[in-house]
Amino acid sequence: MTTSAPVTRIDLDTVAELAAQLRVDSIRSSTSAGSGHPTSSMSAADLIATLVSRHLRYDWDDPRSPSNDHLIFSKGHASPLLYSVFRAVGVVSEDELLTGYRRFGQRLEGHPTPVLPWVDVATGSLGQGLPDGVGVALAGRYLERLPYRVWVLCGDSEMAEGSMWEALDKASYYRLSNLIAIVDVNRLGQRGPTELGWNLDAYARRAEAFGARVFTVDGHNLNAIDDVLTLAAEPPDGQPAVILARTIKGYGFSEVEDRDGWHGKPFPPDMAERAIAELGGVRNLTIRGPRPYRVPEPRPEPPAPGAALPEYGVGEKVATRKAYGDALVAVGGRDGRVVALDGEVSNSTHADEFAHTYPDRYFEMFIAEQQMVAAATGLAVRGYRPFASTFAAFLTRAYDFIRMGAISGVDLRLVGSHAGVEIGADGPSQMALEDLAMLRAVHGSTVLYPADATSTVALVEAMATTPGISYLRTTRGAYPVLYPAGEPFPVGGSKVLRSSDTDDVTLVGAGVTLHACLRAAELLRQNAISARVIDCYSVKPIDAATLAAAATATSGRIVVAEDHHPEGGLGSAVADALLASGPAALELARLAVSGMPGSGSGEELMAWAGIDAEHIAAAARSLTG
Repeated sequence: MTTSAPVTRIDLDTVAELAAQLRVDSIRSSTSAGSGHPTSSMSAADLIATLVSRHLRYDWDDPRSPSNDHLIFSKGHASPLLYSVFRAVGVVSEDELLTGYRRFGQRLEGHPTPVLPWVDVATGSLGQGLPDGVGVALAGRYLERLPYRVWVLCGDSEMAEGSMWEALDKASYYRLSNLIAIVDVNRLGQRGPTELGWNLDAYARRAEAFGARVFTVDGHNLNAIDDVLTLAAEPPDGQPAVILARTIKGYGFSEVEDRDGWHGKPFPPDMAERAIAELGGVRNLTIRGPRPYRVPEPRPEPPAPGAALPEYGVGEKVATRKAYGDALVAVGGRDGRVVALDGEVSNSTHADEFAHTYPDRYFEMFIAEQQMVAAATGLAVRGYRPFASTFAAFLTRAYDFIRMGAISGVDLRLVGSHAGVEIGADGPSQMALEDLAMLRAVHGSTVLYPADATSTVALVEAMATTPGISYLRTTRGAYPVLYPAGEPFPVGGSKVLRSSDTDDVTLVGAGVTLHACLRAAELLRQNAISARVIDCYSVKPIDAATLAAAATATSGRIVVAEDHHPEGGLGSAVADALLASGPAALELARLAVSGMPGSGSGEELMAWAGIDAEHIAAAARSLTG
């Protein structure tokens, strides 16, 4: 029998039947697939059944409606439960649930991804769904000003992740009463009991300390769950809400209830039959909860008049980080969807210029780089164009969030300043020497490293419409402007600054080392050596054709200099390109920061690392004999 109740309030007896169906379908799908997490799904089934049928305001036929609430499974391994919900609301068929889960080429992947239109962000790397939810809630409260709520199902194991507490801290700071975290406290993690077990008082003290309104509930009492969801969704004081639900892992099947050793294990077919029988058999309910309030489609702010891109005179000394701030203001003036975030270093990254100009579109994340990238992800989900900046070295802390952003398919614009040994006296803790490799490895990423203010402006403008994860590396020091205003810098291109028909060697640099390459070319000219100089401002995608042509013209003699460790940076990108498309003969000298730096001036450290003009010239002389 099929029950359809798309609009009316669902009674709790029907909710109980829905919860049983969700448990049964979680078992059926995972047993059919031979993998999955049925017991983790069963513990939260009562919570989700009550939420979806009575509280989640959602138009399942229009998942992109701006009025919809948002449901995020931070506890992404409970995907059987989520996909069972999708079957229960009629957007996924029984056949797809039973034959498409965890199968190659199918959309019901092991952990949820936005290949499904009802999924906002990819989850499964624990500690990320709630931080992403902060970004969605920021958009709803401050940018769209819409009444949707962001409901996030969390696992108790992931409450050991610091990112969860960063999320609650920032949600409290920004008074995100539209964010409700539901924590499934089932006591058991992957290898045994969790850190706090069923100690809801300890969880509550921690969540309250971070500024949340906290509610505790028996996670299998539908009346109590219904009441607490109602209370949590009421925003009387601007605080986020945390619901701590005491549940039993594997609830509903006596053979596994609260028993260790069943995490991430499907039931064998005979066991699944017993479980389904104990739960009352297969059901075919089709139930939809309340529809969202209809509101007008939000519109971004209109472009500001006179939002011209900044211009600089050739030879003028300007730091690329300063040009980033200038360009961001201009790009933000042209597009009301551009927003900016920073990790409390905006007076160094120069994101503060945007903050002063467009304070309503700037979000300070303080020293919480994971939350900064997660908030940017959530904002991107809502159609905004976030630029997130900090010192390049500190983005390493947020790397898991960056790679998950790629899995989510969002467009993020990351900016890392103070890169390399060039920064000088601050020492190695502040020197990003791994960032190019890190960002190059992200699927579909774009990696840009401008050498002057003009190219920085052009690349910031390009990033605003570049899909996927894009990264701009900026330099601390001020260096001469090399290009006239308006010079084009397409992503994937490069610039040849010096060349002739009789070049002996090619010098390749980016950012600070391009200036060193230009000085090295002058030194080589004193030795009657003609050097071609290439500005490889687009590290990924790289201009392989220009590199190959230069290698051919200079008999395969190439010197690459980078303010980065040798592994995975500019030198690796150039080598990969030349090996794929370059000449048969190749003499490649790669100069990079091979040792562990200390403090000193930028000039001293670049000389120590062997990436200054003198070392570049020496490497070129060695290649030319």
